[in-house]
Amino acid sequence: MPDLQFTITDRSLVPVTEHGGETGHALWRTEDIDGVRVRAVNYSPGCLADHWCDKGHILHVLEGELEVELRDGRSFHLRAGMGFRVSDSGHAAHRISTRAGARVFVAD
Repeated sequence: MPDLQFTITDRSLVPVTEHGGETGHALWRTEDIDGVRVRAVNYSPGCLADHWCDKGHILHVLEGELEVELRDGRSFHLRAGMGFRVSDSGHAAHRISTRAGARVFVAD
């Protein structure tokens, strides 16, 4: 972590950007904190990411459920309270989908 001062964030005041998927969309509230991207993401019901992601993340599911599919064919079902971490190494390209929608917190 970078050398950070103690700071409070009211995520409801962070601007929202919409990111379309193959189906559905994701609404992001994103901050860049000294090179660390921190996001609160709301996935719409029926959302399927439009790409395979090679970027490293730490993701925590706050509400709802996600399917995380790896390019190698493995898939994982995550529900509220679960999460995953993956490095930037490119060894675990992944994409997200959700049937009923989900709210997650991501740092990368």
